[in-house]
Amino acid sequence: MTKSFSKVSGFLLAVLLAGCAAQTPEPGARRTLTVLTHDSFAVSDEVVAAFEAEHNADVVFLKGGDAGTALNKALLTSQPYADVFYGVDNAFLSRAIEEHLFEPYESPLLADIPDEFELDPEHGALPVDYGDVCINADLAWFEERGLALPASLDDLLKPEYAGLLVVENPAASSPGMAFLLATIGHYGEDGYLEFWNALVDNEVKVVNDWETAYYTDFSRWGGQYPLAVSYASSPPFEVLFAEEPLDTPPTAALTGDGMCFRQIEFVGIVRGAPERELAEAWIDFMLSPQFQEDIPLQMFVFPVNTNAALDPAFVAFLQEPENPAFVSPADIAAHREEWIEAWRAVVLR
Repeated sequence: MTKSFSKVSGFLLAVLLAGCAAQTPEPGARRTLTVLTHDSFAVSDEVVAAFEAEHNADVVFLKGGDAGTALNKALLTSQPYADVFYGVDNAFLSRAIEEHLFEPYESPLLADIPDEFELDPEHGALPVDYGDVCINADLAWFEERGLALPASLDDLLKPEYAGLLVVENPAASSPGMAFLLATIGHYGEDGYLEFWNALVDNEVKVVNDWETAYYTDFSRWGGQYPLAVSYASSPPFEVLFAEEPLDTPPTAALTGDGMCFRQIEFVGIVRGAPERELAEAWIDFMLSPQFQEDIPLQMFVFPVNTNAALDPAFVAFLQEPENPAFVSPADIAAHREEWIEAWRAVVLR
């Protein structure tokens, strides 16, 4: 059995088990809520337990791969196998909306979330968190070789940085798509493919998901590439979860002008969800301060609820780009597939 087949089989088995659990219960019986997420989703056990106790319910999480892959799984079934889907971001949002994945739900908690994060006017997809996708650098690798960190996207094309960068495929990965959008926002539609063509000539490596890029190929974790597309919040993660105490992060996010792209992640009720009422309660819970304050140290992204307090440890080592690249949601919706196909033709040639 191949590894990929094993992953698919495991996912389908989880779907079947979740479906069995979602059968209509007797009045007053304990219910089951099924939540499909991307693989990077994390939440504290005690936070989930609080919801389960309040609603006399069990929450089952299905990991569906990176965000793009999970979205494909959510869309490629005629019968909903999850009540809620979390993890679609502003790069893939228009596809979820166009294919009517979500049922509208205007949570009362939206009153505590700035309008800038609410990109779906029908309230099918509700914002949960945001973060900046940036290239991360292994500081020790560069220091040992006396090589300066790249200060711009243009620097990545220089001979001294050849074969140092690993990125994610934008067709399957949300950080991969975010980085592609950063290059489009920085170079424009007329220049981004020229950049990628040069990046290929400079021996960039492409993988399908963030976990592979960061935990397999990034030199910080034993790989061969000292530059990896990740998040501006990854350096605090390295400090807070280090096996041996660290005073400073061993990695740095490269936050030069136009090198990063701001990613917003959403949650929504899947159309035809068997547990609609419970799904609404879960949406409210994800947007509440209790859940929102758990997000930074679990997934290292920012909460969107203005009433959620940030842990000082998260803020201490955080790097935020002053001038991230910008591409409008309308342009992403109109050109996303076109941009991906053009990228494939150049990079996966």
